[in-house]
Amino acid sequence: MTDPIADLLTRIRNGGMASKPYVDAPYSKMKAEIVKILKQEGYVKGCTQTDERTLRIYLKYTEEGKSVITEIKRISKPGCRVYSKQVELPKVLNGLGIAVVSTSRGILTDREARQANVGGEVLCTVW
Repeated sequence: MTDPIADLLTRIRNGGMASKPYVDAPYSKMKAEIVKILKQEGYVKGCTQTDERTLRIYLKYTEEGKSVITEIKRISKPGCRVYSKQVELPKVLNGLGIAVVSTSRGILTDREARQANVGGEVLCTVW
């Protein structure tokens, strides 16, 4: 697998379209931090580490049974990295969505990165 973050996002996207209660993905610290951001922003219910190699992500749905995540998209790819300065960080849907950014202070949302006055690699956008 050349892009494990894209694999994680695809698993979340496919699980939401299939109305699964949870999806499993191979564990890594970066993936756990990305899912922690998604939980903090209200896009997933939570996650647990089932064993040392598996991360279980519990998906969140609306009252009508639709996935809370409308779109989740990988921005920076292994073949074409996308870096942004603090002032150039993207605003997703005028602040309704989030951009997940890998900074020198860890994995942050675009809002947190602006407040901390740091830029970094834009990993993905979610709304």
